[in-house]
Amino acid sequence: MADEAVDVAVIGGGPAGLAAATAAKEHGSTNVVIIDRNSWLGGILPQCIHDGFGLEETGESMTGPEYAERHIKMAKKQHVAVIKETMVLQLNRKKEILAVNKQGIHNIRANAIVLAMGCREKTRWHALIPGDRPSGIFTAGMAQAFINLYNIMPGKNVVILGSGDVGLIMARRLKFEGANVLGVVEILPHASGLPRNVVQCLDDYDIPLFLNHTVTFIKGKERVEQVTIAQVDEHMAPIAGTEQDIICDTLLLSLGLVPENELSKQATIKIDSATGGPVVNQHLETSVDGIFACGNCLQVYDVVDMLSHDAKKAGKYAARYKPKKPSKKAIPLVAGKGVRQVVPQKITEVGKTEITVRSEKIQSASTLRVLVKSKEIFKKKLPFVNPANMIKTSIDIDPQIIASRQSLEVMIDD
Repeated sequence: MADEAVDVAVIGGGPAGLAAATAAKEHGSTNVVIIDRNSWLGGILPQCIHDGFGLEETGESMTGPEYAERHIKMAKKQHVAVIKETMVLQLNRKKEILAVNKQGIHNIRANAIVLAMGCREKTRWHALIPGDRPSGIFTAGMAQAFINLYNIMPGKNVVILGSGDVGLIMARRLKFEGANVLGVVEILPHASGLPRNVVQCLDDYDIPLFLNHTVTFIKGKERVEQVTIAQVDEHMAPIAGTEQDIICDTLLLSLGLVPENELSKQATIKIDSATGGPVVNQHLETSVDGIFACGNCLQVYDVVDMLSHDAKKAGKYAARYKPKKPSKKAIPLVAGKGVRQVVPQKITEVGKTEITVRSEKIQSASTLRVLVKSKEIFKKKLPFVNPANMIKTSIDIDPQIIASRQSLEVMIDD
């Protein structure tokens, strides 16, 4: 068994892990290691060949591979160590990592750990779609890998269930490759992906979007032969008599993403049911002292630029981490009216604190407010809010707020 001690261990070599590791090096850590199960760095980015990455961060529009290469070069410049093709099997509260690769078992002891495991796609069984079990049913990300990495067409006549960003991008990609995209079916009254992707991927290519609809049955013996879609009511239940059959050979599922946190749970890190990721403070430190979280395992981001920004923060504070006594001064930051989720979920220090918020629904002109015992301490006018667009802002936390130990409530109203 190989035994190694490091300053900062980063689990995951995607954009979040790369940004966190580079930042840890820049802020004084001499021994930083990235552990990744793939044979490459960049996570999902190598299969994302569309552009739009890095616009907010650099002002330059890059493809996924270009954006990944930029961060890989930055990590190499800082001499970040990388262990590829390595699976982390165990993680505990003592910040001990048990990992395995073809060289054998590795026991890595870290002063601080950054979790950057990313997320996974929801499958047919998350949506409980009834019907046959033929071939031709793929998640949108898997279909993206087939086409962009392996030059394999998943099908010719395609229906896409769910209007997440990957599903929207794949609708356009399949159209480019000559497939007949018969429609994108969305159970909500609005698309769940970014508005710009709806315009650029559906509207520009005349691909139908069926809002307030869902797939109610899959038919096919060996291969998908047809799917049945139906309108849904306000309770998301299919409306009898609205069914229509669509002849197709492929069904792509873009049902959303689930933060990957099996290791977090193993280390008894507290998980937020709203985000699916760890509960963190303003430094992105989890409920376990010295373990930080960033990227899509913390919460699902809509743009990589914001993800990288927050990952750098996790790396910075992981580098500065020193064991300390548990603080009782943490005050909760909770989602109130009109807010689906908020990160961080607790605040332990005074000063400027960055928060990210997702709204519950689409609204026109709105106001983001932060309240303490019904007293407003912050407000920001928003011209438009959409659950697909994460809201980022900063609030000032003064000593009186910390001393009061009262919850901060974040809300969005008209």
